Amino acid sequence: DGHDVGALLVTDEINVRYASGFTGDSSYLLVTPDTATMLSDGRYATQLQQECPELRHAVRMPSKPMLRLLAEQIAALGDIRVGFESHSVSVAMHRGMREHEAMKEMCSGVTWIETTGVVESLRLIKDANEVALIRRAIDIAERTYRSVTAKLRGDWTELEIAHEMESTMRVLGAEGVSFAAIIAAGPSGALPHYRPRKVTLADSASLLMDFGAKYCGYASDITRTLSRRSQSTSSGGSGDRFRRAYDAVLEAQLAAIDAIAPGVPSKEVDAIARGVLERHGLGDAFLHGLGHGIGLQIHESPRMSAISEETLAAGMVVTVEPGVYFAGEFGIRIEDDVLITPGGREVLTTLGKGLDDCPLML
Repeated sequence: DGHDVGALLVTDEINVRYASGFTGDSSYLLVTPDTATMLSDGRYATQLQQECPELRHAVRMPSKPMLRLLAEQIAALGDIRVGFESHSVSVAMHRGMREHEAMKEMCSGVTWIETTGVVESLRLIKDANEVALIRRAIDIAERTYRSVTAKLRGDWTELEIAHEMESTMRVLGAEGVSFAAIIAAGPSGALPHYRPRKVTLADSASLLMDFGAKYCGYASDITRTLSRRSQSTSSGGSGDRFRRAYDAVLEAQLAAIDAIAPGVPSKEVDAIARGVLERHGLGDAFLHGLGHGIGLQIHESPRMSAISEETLAAGMVVTVEPGVYFAGEFGIRIEDDVLITPGGREVLTTLGKGLDDCPLML
């Protein structure tokens, strides 16, 4: 990986889960070319045996600090270079790795090396099992959307809708939401990362719903914008202005999806969507990047934005979510999850996304 280390200390909990299958916390994975050892505590002794029996376990008792256990395990490796995840290790832990009494006593010949993105580079490409879990997360989210939108009422608040979606996802088998749902009525939709409030739908002319389920650790991420086609343009509904903006966002999304393939720089896909919106005079209303990877986290590499330097590859799963936002009026975003295949791409989400497919019926 270019870091020239004899061992890697994995401390990021998501990376530990990916590399070992362990779903607990407060545990590290120490990897060498020949061994892999889970460092944990007595709370997880049984769970470690159940979830990753093939790995060696070093379990500490309450009287032994984690840094002492770490020092013992690293000392057994000799005087080597040990990589650590720079994004995960705090300043306090980094100081302890160098200055803790046990470290100075047993690991004086160890050299600590900052690493970046070692496990994340492996997580970029999903295997068949990971894709299957993402498909299941998408299916649960889509079934939830259909259930909730079918029973919307004008006296429901944004917050009640968010709670109903989480409850439904759990009933359908999810372990929870993959992120706090964005449920934004009317003008609130113009805030891309809005948090739902106790605001009723009432006479809202549009409703932006950004949501996802988590299944066996893997995330889905979908956005649909519902509207009342009978509302006038001035009320923020799907009058001529709303319709034109909606159609432009959909055109941008479809063009971007069509451009996705292995070997394509991700910023080129962003540029295609941005170019469509610019031709419609909406370039300044597109306030964020086009999309991002999903997996064990809701935001992973690769990123699709104007400043991304990544290249798409088969096995990646990304969101494609152009949007336009008009302060005090409305926001429109359409988001699907896309698997990059050896021959191009597969759109994993199946919900209709034309304006007529997304009526706000109260």
